[in-house]
Amino acid sequence: MLTAFARAFKTPDLRKKLLFTLGIIVLYRIGTHVPIPGIDYTAVQTCIDAQKSNSGLFGLVNMFSGGALLQITIFALGIMPYITASIILQLLTVVIPRLEALKKEGQSGTAKITQYTRYLTVALAILQGTGLVATARSGSLFPNCPQAQQVVPDPSIYTTIVMVITMTAGTALVMWLGELITDRGIGNGMSILMFISIAATFPAALWAIKEQGSLADGWIEFATVIAVGFVMVALVVFVEQAQRRVPVQYAKRMIGRRSYGGTSTYIPLKVNQAGVIPVIFASSLLYIPALIVQFSGSTAGWAAWVTKNLAQPDAPVHITIYFFLIVFFAFFYVAISFNPEEVADNMKKYGGFIPGIRAGRPTAEYLSYVLNRITWPGSLYLGLIALVPTMALAGFGANANFPFGGTSILIIVGVGLETVKQIESQLQQRNYEGFLR
Repeated sequence: MLTAFARAFKTPDLRKKLLFTLGIIVLYRIGTHVPIPGIDYTAVQTCIDAQKSNSGLFGLVNMFSGGALLQITIFALGIMPYITASIILQLLTVVIPRLEALKKEGQSGTAKITQYTRYLTVALAILQGTGLVATARSGSLFPNCPQAQQVVPDPSIYTTIVMVITMTAGTALVMWLGELITDRGIGNGMSILMFISIAATFPAALWAIKEQGSLADGWIEFATVIAVGFVMVALVVFVEQAQRRVPVQYAKRMIGRRSYGGTSTYIPLKVNQAGVIPVIFASSLLYIPALIVQFSGSTAGWAAWVTKNLAQPDAPVHITIYFFLIVFFAFFYVAISFNPEEVADNMKKYGGFIPGIRAGRPTAEYLSYVLNRITWPGSLYLGLIALVPTMALAGFGANANFPFGGTSILIIVGVGLETVKQIESQLQQRNYEGFLR
């Protein structure tokens, strides 16, 4: 693997892409430490040191922003508005016929949907930026900090507008940087920025576990977490690479003196077809009741029940609901992202068939049957991976965004595998060996 890296840097055009990508990453990390106008930076740092944990309502978003959210920097919103906009457009494609028609138009339709995603990203950034400023001004962003009310010293409308515009511009800049990596770098721009954001929180989270440990000055807990991390990475790599290959045979056709078709291929159905989306959906949905309680300030019975059972990651009710929501959203997302009828129709149109299965409706029913069977282990695997932070919270006193569990490990491994494959393919185009021999 190190030899392949050396060969990649010896290739002039690939070296330029790698260095360009590294330069964009450096700019992105610098932006995550530049505070926006109107913020008392000293008060923010005091509250972050006093909080000691990112397990609150904003922990997930703070992880995706690389720690920039709680520091209220120009990249505080990170790539979350873009991720949310992409998911919304993907869901609307199934519902709105116009978007579905654009998706079928090929490259021109995809470019139009990408443009809609950009517009929606800016709109969501304005909405989320306004909510973040209101939360910071009310002191709810740091609920356990005495200086939380001093984070935004000037509550005027002008200051609020400047802060929202700055964060929205930061989100647009992040989106542009991601597209630059996709066009001129090694590809997967937004995914790489997401990878860097999550990886940036690993050292602090691991060191916090060491500081909180009591066995051999915390080194036993630290070594145990590292060992668990390697096991988790191996498990995630194994499952993410697993797929059910449905064989497809294309009939031979004679057109003039030439024969076409007669080839054999397969449809790769991944065990984890939904990726990390169900975990994000379930986490966001579970945050809504606690968010309502936090902003309403209610002390009624229902508010106390929500605080005790839904806002605590180690509560049995929270664990149970979280697990079942992940399983539900795994089936839901697979159902809207993979259409067996459309695949069966395309196969029939080009003379393809699954051996032993008639073309048309029987093929669609067979694909649906196979997809449902492999989605069950995939959804259970997602639920178990997402519960690792909760077990770490109970065993090691870690926060809810444990480094080697849940959303973070799925994204880190998934993006890492995809990036390695992209570099590997570019090396193979130049007759070099890839990373995996």
